[in-house]
Amino acid sequence: MASKQKKIIFLIQCEDRKGILSATSTWFYQRSYNILHCQQHTDNTEGRYFMRIELDMADLKTTRKQLEEDFSVFAEEYNLSWECHYSDYRSRMAILVSKTSHCLYDLIARKDEGDLQCDIPLIISNHPDLEIIANQFRIPFYYLPVTPQTKAEQEMKVRTLLKRFDIDVVVLARYMQILSSDFIDEWQGKIINIHHGFLPAFQGANPYRRAYERGVKMIGATAHYASEDLDQGPIIEQDVVRVNHELGPAGLRDVGKDVERRVLAKGVQAHLESRIIIFKNRTIVFSSEQ
Repeated sequence: MASKQKKIIFLIQCEDRKGILSATSTWFYQRSYNILHCQQHTDNTEGRYFMRIELDMADLKTTRKQLEEDFSVFAEEYNLSWECHYSDYRSRMAILVSKTSHCLYDLIARKDEGDLQCDIPLIISNHPDLEIIANQFRIPFYYLPVTPQTKAEQEMKVRTLLKRFDIDVVVLARYMQILSSDFIDEWQGKIINIHHGFLPAFQGANPYRRAYERGVKMIGATAHYASEDLDQGPIIEQDVVRVNHELGPAGLRDVGKDVERRVLAKGVQAHLESRIIIFKNRTIVFSSEQ
């Protein structure tokens, strides 16, 4: 469960050089902000500096817009790339699914239990199969079938819905469709995907059968931001489980589902808690305080 204390969160990155931490913390100190938590990372290979700062929102004496405008002047002086987030804002998350339900159930349950601080205004699917789950939790369900001939039209309907519901982040919870480059560009850094760890070795249909035939010894999953190159976007979270010859294809699939649930939930949580900075095709994921 996330902390109830309201926080202002700054995500900052820049070229690594001396004095950035001191200058930034001094800027907040001079404006009477209490720094609750500060995490930093220096990438010596890239010569890049990354920082996440949490401020006590009770110290905010101006509007949020004014805070961001004032900080932008400081950021320009020091050539900082930055984002500002507020912990009292509940992100609006759309979930896209096909026929598989395990990740969808898990995300909804974690949201209802307070582990994921967000709202889920709608579920979109290219199949009608999971409408019963949406109805169970009283979440609007939109069935938008797609064929190769109607793909562009269907995707435009998806984008229209995302705009209508004022969506902040899109989660592909086993949505078995490839998004267009235009869609990806529009939602860069805001689409989270999950795939089993067999990619690229076992792409396509029935990967667990082929994994069984190859005698795999580990099953894994990867949560990542979607990119134009299929499953090549910045990685947020990964995990693996060791398996052996005793598991058949169905057993491997069950293990895989459990790993996918955990990995996707961790990736989504890190995004919702503003703990991720993207640089090139990599992510810096700061640890949770919990």
